[in-house]
Amino acid sequence: MNPGTTNYPSLKGRSVFVTGGGSGIGAAIVSSFAAQGARVAFIDIAEEPSRRLAQDIAEAGHSAPWWRVCDVRDVAALQTAVTDAAAALGDFAVLVNNVASDDRHTLESVTPAYYEERMAINERPAFFAIQAAVPGMKRLGFGSIVNLGSTGWQGKGSGYPCYSVAKSSVNGLTRGLAKSLGQDRIRINTVSPGWVMTERQIALWLDAEGEKELARNQCLPDKLKPQDIANMVLFLAADDGAMCTAHEFTVDAGWV
Repeated sequence: MNPGTTNYPSLKGRSVFVTGGGSGIGAAIVSSFAAQGARVAFIDIAEEPSRRLAQDIAEAGHSAPWWRVCDVRDVAALQTAVTDAAAALGDFAVLVNNVASDDRHTLESVTPAYYEERMAINERPAFFAIQAAVPGMKRLGFGSIVNLGSTGWQGKGSGYPCYSVAKSSVNGLTRGLAKSLGQDRIRINTVSPGWVMTERQIALWLDAEGEKELARNQCLPDKLKPQDIANMVLFLAADDGAMCTAHEFTVDAGWV
């Protein structure tokens, strides 16, 4: 684990909930909050990576996270997880809507059932996780919600039109809730990653042509890592980002 280099005292002891936290960007986010001394809960559909992550965090000397295997397509299970985790850790001051799946598909291959399934993973969970977490934030008198977007649709990426539809809606969710939530000092922002070199991305998509695409499009020569995204999420979650709301923060090495 590489939890980043900045210390945010305001995060110590705060309860944080992360969707899709078992691997990739989500795991970096979970690990980073744990290293800040936060009380972290996460859900993920993959049991073994989640178990290893929790063990790694505990072995690093941090409080072991609360976690549960959860399929976010099941809204009742998602909201129950938020409620149960809050009962164990306290009302959540931070919610990170990270869960996503960028499976490739073509326009011609999409059926109504497949479209609904893509939205059930990539769009719907953020709304209903917010719905479940906001009452606790209102009790606290403050909160920070971070929705993970994407630069893929902004750069006119191809091969995942349903994913593009879902991820383009994240900014609408963020901006559409910012005013009403802000009255209770609940901030909501979007963090949009570029092409992050998770294990999955490297295994499935990074080939010689992909390397050329990175060199051609990024302003910076270094590859994005999950920790780069986690660092922005931490800032927005902490009191340091106290007057940031309703905005998109892009971490893409200058691609878009």
